[in-house]
Amino acid sequence: MPDPVDALILDLLEWIGPDGRPYREVIEAWRTSCPRLPVWEEANERGFIEHQHSPGSEATVSVSPTGAKHLAERRRADARGSRAADA
Repeated sequence: MPDPVDALILDLLEWIGPDGRPYREVIEAWRTSCPRLPVWEEANERGFIEHQHSPGSEATVSVSPTGAKHLAERRRADARGSRAADA
């Protein structure tokens, strides 16, 4: 059985998207106190998320190069699996 956190991490990375989002918005939507679904925390620990903050501007969050690579690899694997199941 696949780990539900892994699937949710992929959803988080897609939701953040290539342009990033304000940190405040990401935390409001993805931070959880549930020890069984540590999506935000796990994505950070795996190095999939980058944080930026410049004086005078709002902190932002973006997908790191490692996160983008992971997302692309997993989505390609999922697409191959779907095509094989359809055949």
